[in-house]
Amino acid sequence: MTQIDINDLDRFFLKSDLIPAVAFDVDTKTVLMLAYMNKESLKKTLETGYTWYWSRSRNELWNKGATSGHLQKVISIYSDCDDDTLLLNVKQTGAACHTGSYSCFFNKIYGGNDD
Repeated sequence: MTQIDINDLDRFFLKSDLIPAVAFDVDTKTVLMLAYMNKESLKKTLETGYTWYWSRSRNELWNKGATSGHLQKVISIYSDCDDDTLLLNVKQTGAACHTGSYSCFFNKIYGGNDD
């Protein structure tokens, strides 16, 4: 298994200072949320094993669950083929969404039954 060198994160930020990061629960197989990471938040995530994001609205680092207790323990991280999007496989504690919903994706806008 390949591990990224924590000092070699520049390749993920060639196009932008922020990279989309999709959080996916490995236990429930549910897409939880989309957030953004900068180089510092990705580094802190790799160092701590818990998700850190960049809050675009507050313009600051954000440790997911630090105040709510709804932590995301990182199991693995994958980059896409262009190294400009991340998939974070996590174990979610509690709700991922700030609304209290388990996942941020609960507003169906198209389609019938998903079963």
